Amino acid sequence: MQTISSWAAHGGTLSVHDHASSTTNCTMRFAVYTPPQAKDGPVPVLWFLSGLTCTWANVMEKSGIMAHAAQHGLMVIAPDTSPRGDDVANDDAYDIGQGAGFYLTATQAPWAEHFKMDQYLTNELPVIIAGNFPADMARQGITGHSMGGHGALTLHLKYPETYRTCSAFAPIVSPIRVPWGQKAFETYLGPLNIDWEQYDTTELVKERPSDAHILIDQGGADQFLTEQLDPETFLTACKNHGQHVTHRMQPGYDHSYYFIASFMADHVAHHASVLPG
Repeated sequence: MQTISSWAAHGGTLSVHDHASSTTNCTMRFAVYTPPQAKDGPVPVLWFLSGLTCTWANVMEKSGIMAHAAQHGLMVIAPDTSPRGDDVANDDAYDIGQGAGFYLTATQAPWAEHFKMDQYLTNELPVIIAGNFPADMARQGITGHSMGGHGALTLHLKYPETYRTCSAFAPIVSPIRVPWGQKAFETYLGPLNIDWEQYDTTELVKERPSDAHILIDQGGADQFLTEQLDPETFLTACKNHGQHVTHRMQPGYDHSYYFIASFMADHVAHHASVLPG
């Protein structure tokens, strides 16, 4: 692991790191906010998964998450949204390729060689975090935005004992039913098949609802709300299958980081209530 940058922030430290990933077969970059409470011992971990085109920088620079994490004593891990590099497959479209990993394991060429973001996040990166940072890996939560909200929800439902808390901002909750998801899944996973369902939050919650209380905030003026996000399908599945979820429609807010920053304090507190620092 190589430290690229480090800054003092809110009494703690924001640091950015590169490492050679054996999972994605390329160099991966991630950021860590270590709160001041970590000086006294390991602290709980909150993963933030970003949306299309984003990197670690968006959430750390725009959302206010570090100030709230410092208040509650949570470490924040912000991985990249995909593999990157000259040798990594890419596409001219913003919603496919580098910056658009969709937190899945691709099975189709040329994507299968590098695009294994779910494996990277659940198997490889946690080992690096545990070995290099004062992180209490027995207390982990996960959140994210849009494509990252999709990733957070699916990983929580698959690994509820690892990610004990979960929340999301404007998540893609039923990718097999909306254009963003259909395009990505056909590209990475091939024509419609059973593999699609294992990365669809709505389908997962029907089979394996968790014991957690999921918090979701949605902008009422989100330009993607109807066509790409379709929260009602997921909420119906939660109601029918016993998943505890609080879904808050926030009038006037869109899909941007202005929306995320407006409600980040609530989300960090939501995780901290179960994973106290």
